[in-house]
Amino acid sequence: MAESKLRVPPVVIVMGVLLVAGAAGFWYLDRLSQQPPPPPPPLTAEAKSYVSHLKLSDVDMAANEDYFHNRVVEIKGNIQNLGDRRLDLVEINCVFYDPYGQVVLRQRTPIVNRKAGGLAPGDTKPFRLPFDTIPDSWNNVMPQMVIARIDFE
Repeated sequence: MAESKLRVPPVVIVMGVLLVAGAAGFWYLDRLSQQPPPPPPPLTAEAKSYVSHLKLSDVDMAANEDYFHNRVVEIKGNIQNLGDRRLDLVEINCVFYDPYGQVVLRQRTPIVNRKAGGLAPGDTKPFRLPFDTIPDSWNNVMPQMVIARIDFE
């Protein structure tokens, strides 16, 4: 009796390798997407020393309802550069609290960016910050606004 060998066609082997590689790639990308994003960079020493040259003024808050009956809180104001350096980016942390003083939302957002022309020495620019994800437990008081990042030209 002759010994019979089972032969697997090469196409099946290639398809199997591709299937395993695709599954491994999907698993890796899925795991990668579930990791939290890295924290934003801290305020540099150079930026910390320049914070005193920035002035927020005419800051006002108003709440409106959008088309879908969601509450949108809008903070408007002006930022003035009293220093001698041109700024490409200024970001602030807006910190919202509940009636017990607990943080309910901390959101970092730019108020000056390069796309809008930056902020030259002596200039004042308006800003508008809409928030539509503030929890209902918010105390409805103006959030704490802290300069979180400054990038110089």
